[in-house]
Amino acid sequence: MDGPDGVSAPSADPIDVPQMLRGLDAIFAAHQGPTHAEPYLLDHLVRARAAADAGAELTVLNELMGFYRSQSRHEDTVRVGREALALAERMDIVGSDAYATTLINTATGLRAAGRHDEALDLYRQALAASEAAMAADDRRLAALHNNLSVLLSDREDAAGAERELRAALAILEASSVDPGGDLDLASTHTNLALVCLALGRDDEAAEHAQRSLDIFAAGAHENDAHYASALAGHAQVCFRLGRFADAAGLYRQALAIIAECYGVDTDQYAVTAANLAEAETAVSDRTTRVGGREQVTAPSGRAVPSGTAEPAPSSASIAPADVSGLDLARAYWETYGRPLLESKYPTYRPRIAAGLVGHGSECYGFDDETSRDHDFGPGFCLWLTAADHAAIGEQLQADYEALPASFRGFGPRVATPRARADRRRVGVFEIGDFYEQVTGYRQAPAADHPHEWLLLDEATLAAATNGEVFVDGYGEFSAVRDGFRRMPAEVRWALISRRLGMAAQAGQYNVPRMLDRGDGAAAWLSVAQFTQAVASMVFLLNGPGSAGYLPYYKWQFAALRRLSARRASRLPQVAGELEQVLRLASAACFGGAGFGEGGTGAAPARERVVETIELVCAQVVDELRARGLSSSDDTFLEHQRLHVEQRITDPWLRSL
Repeated sequence: MDGPDGVSAPSADPIDVPQMLRGLDAIFAAHQGPTHAEPYLLDHLVRARAAADAGAELTVLNELMGFYRSQSRHEDTVRVGREALALAERMDIVGSDAYATTLINTATGLRAAGRHDEALDLYRQALAASEAAMAADDRRLAALHNNLSVLLSDREDAAGAERELRAALAILEASSVDPGGDLDLASTHTNLALVCLALGRDDEAAEHAQRSLDIFAAGAHENDAHYASALAGHAQVCFRLGRFADAAGLYRQALAIIAECYGVDTDQYAVTAANLAEAETAVSDRTTRVGGREQVTAPSGRAVPSGTAEPAPSSASIAPADVSGLDLARAYWETYGRPLLESKYPTYRPRIAAGLVGHGSECYGFDDETSRDHDFGPGFCLWLTAADHAAIGEQLQADYEALPASFRGFGPRVATPRARADRRRVGVFEIGDFYEQVTGYRQAPAADHPHEWLLLDEATLAAATNGEVFVDGYGEFSAVRDGFRRMPAEVRWALISRRLGMAAQAGQYNVPRMLDRGDGAAAWLSVAQFTQAVASMVFLLNGPGSAGYLPYYKWQFAALRRLSARRASRLPQVAGELEQVLRLASAACFGGAGFGEGGTGAAPARERVVETIELVCAQVVDELRARGLSSSDDTFLEHQRLHVEQRITDPWLRSL
């Protein structure tokens, strides 16, 4: 029926609440929440009221509260909460679980609005109502404890917040059908990490933060909007531990997700952006001094203008031997790059990203004096969007090349033939061109193109995601870089399955057989294949978003050692055990009756190689079980593949 102005009147048909919620979930899954959720919910609110369907109306009001809270529209959140509570009272459902849920949502909205006393009162009412109306293992009780913990944290009651979180954790662990992939458990671990930081228990905080990321990865939830909170929580832990570059990278990932899922005009975005800026400042402050001497300013204390020669360094100003390429690049950027952009490209400067990423040992932080014989010296990268590169790229490259060739006792930079012209490693780049040069792709493959992900070997992905981004106000470069960090979960499970198969065949099966046959060369190669497979597995199980990827062979053990030294790292002992396998393999594979460690011959070394291989495999199985990827304790890794692949829905990714 049409209204008086010819506009269709609202339907008086009852609302199909489950269908309405599925439609809302689809909007959020498509990351269209900021633009589509409100009109969708308001339409259903009108329809529910036209049909006098109070139950549907209450459901819509509760969903509206959650949406407005995510958009930082606090007054709207509180207003809708009041309407929902009044409706619940008219429905005479006070004391029911639906009323308790409405109390929780309203209290959470008041907390987000900074009205802590009102929120605490409603939370206490909700707790009383919930404990009376809900079973002891009802997950909504866990949500209540989680939300109450946030309020107590806001009131600087860290001990009370921890108490509430422990209660939530107990409920969730008792009720979860899949603890390894449970989003609510992940959120609780993130909250516990932050509370442990407040209580000064940094190591425990790191464990909870890593556990949260592990659950998101294991449950293939890395595209979920809540992943931003887990990333930001881990970033906060990294910042406390002094890992400022890691913190900045995690904050950038979180910021991109928040912008996509919630928009940029929200409290979440503002807080995360401020935290990112603080982390970037900390990274900058750490590298403003090289060897105890200022590197960012000229001796006069003023920024050195671009295009001028740097004063000849005295012996006291030459950088020491332990200066890293990343330190040098950042100092060179601060001294010459930033002033260049500010003086000649002020309009474009906010959109230009600067840093050092890609091929070269300095991009991994593994360079030393030996590394400086090629492709080393002052330099950094400037990354531009396609439009900006078309407008100023050629001139900016010319200005970059006019910067002083020597800096702090280093340079000029000597580039090998493979790092020149279109393959150069520093200078001005269009973002897509840069990544096409490194990976063959202008941006990361889509999640539904797993075959393309498998064409990218881990060393290539390591080069695409290593290094540091010094500034990226526009965020375009970091968004592309972070896309390569987000390997789809099923691709990761498929790779882990393949590594399990190789580790089993090469290490557990063929090493002892080849040694029994006396074929030392074949045994040696089997040890190498086992080592490679396990090293890859360590990185894959730690997760690319946190650990990055295994680099090419020369730096694999340097990367393993660094990863193992991190707090809360997964499989931290494996690096040392793999090194022991390689050391003993020389005697085991090629030793004779009198050759080997201590002159005892090959037999003891052979036994220790096989024992250590089995020890490593047992630790891998323990990790699979802890991550919820397997329920089997079978230590022959080939048999674990079936359990891991149960998480893979794409038949193309499953092993033959």
